[in-house]
Amino acid sequence: MIARWAITACLALAGCAPTPLVSPALVELMARPAEKALLSGLRSYEDALYVDAERQLREALSLGLQSPRDRAAAHKHLAFVFCTSNRLAECETEFRAARLADPSFTLSKSEAGHPSWAQVYKRVRP
Repeated sequence: MIARWAITACLALAGCAPTPLVSPALVELMARPAEKALLSGLRSYEDALYVDAERQLREALSLGLQSPRDRAAAHKHLAFVFCTSNRLAECETEFRAARLADPSFTLSKSEAGHPSWAQVYKRVRP
């Protein structure tokens, strides 16, 4: 059985859209080292294991995530980790990197209003 976090994380990934013959299956994504590291990083972030999340998200990026949306998601979660640990310059850098990875990158309304990173995110929005 696939864990709920994996399904939730998969839905956040570009490769999981339900378009037949185009998108790889979750098992195929999990076989890719970069995507596997991204899913692990998202899980660690959700479990509030921020040191692990940072390491895994950096690993995912260094291994070469294929999807621009995946790269943006990794940078976004790194920004969240940095802002919550008061590393605001790094947080801003990661929000900018998310935008560079995927020009359509935005935070949801609830994410954009989060007190830990709302001001930093506002500085980098177009």
